[in-house]
Amino acid sequence: MSKRVLITGAAGFLGSHLCDRFIAEGYRVVAMDNLITGDLKNIEHLFHLEKFEFYHHDVSRFVHVAGDLDYILHFASPASPIDYLKIPIQTLKVGSLGIHNLLGLAKSKNARLLIASTSEVYGDPMVHPQKESYWGNVNPVGPRGVYDEAKRFQEAMTMAYHTYHGLETRIVRIFNTYGPRMRLNDGRVLPAFIGQALRGEDLTVFGDGSQTRSFCYVDDLIEGIYRLLLSDYAQPVNIGNPDEITISQFAEEIIKLTGTSQKVIYKPLPKDDPTQRQPDISVAREILNWEPKVNRAEGLKITYDYFKSLPEEDLYKKEHNTFEGYIKK
Repeated sequence: MSKRVLITGAAGFLGSHLCDRFIAEGYRVVAMDNLITGDLKNIEHLFHLEKFEFYHHDVSRFVHVAGDLDYILHFASPASPIDYLKIPIQTLKVGSLGIHNLLGLAKSKNARLLIASTSEVYGDPMVHPQKESYWGNVNPVGPRGVYDEAKRFQEAMTMAYHTYHGLETRIVRIFNTYGPRMRLNDGRVLPAFIGQALRGEDLTVFGDGSQTRSFCYVDDLIEGIYRLLLSDYAQPVNIGNPDEITISQFAEEIIKLTGTSQKVIYKPLPKDDPTQRQPDISVAREILNWEPKVNRAEGLKITYDYFKSLPEEDLYKKEHNTFEGYIKK
């Protein structure tokens, strides 16, 4: 019988792509999501499949899945600054109570568990690029702290189960990722720029635009996660694209891609926004024989075409939370 995997946060951007990958690999997939930020449209194409089942559930409450489980992938979490401000308590709970529940489930099922950690554990880094051995520079009481510290605690709890109980665990530290199924108005820079371009608005850069990011196309990320899950490596692994670019340069790339005539406008930088973000992927190259394949021009074209295909109401739908209160005064 084919192996069975539980994917939490399955209706989200990354979770839905993981569902696709594991279905394609022949697994039986149990998808779980409370739909606070996820969208069933991301996985509705899978509902007719015999090997796919969906549970509407919040993993911060006790998690029960009947039957066998071989793998658990914990991807349930808000993942953008707008979400942290809107649901900060839930963000902390899914990284603490949620991981505790799933570690207990993994232990009872003798399943291997992989957690989605993040480059945010490095905070506003003092070293560049960021290696897995770097402990980070995080403000635990800042506006981003609810996400950063939830992920840091999640790593600590996972490693405690690994060392104390001998549980098979894997930790992926995900850097900026983009592609189809991102929420257009979730506040992150790539969908924000494309959304503004499609609406004919000027592109908003926070700060002076000299801060950097490194963008990885979603298919590359999913490949790295899949290889990590099946590897024998239990320490954290950076998965991301080390091709670094400033936000100002990125805005110009989006203007060129979309063929729009808008200008770039500058606003104050959000508090604790990282000035540099670039993964050192030496470990992934050595342990997983992985590195990104899709260049940014190719990935952006696919992503732009996806956003252009969305209904017009999605283009103008605003998240009811904003960056107000998040900007330095």
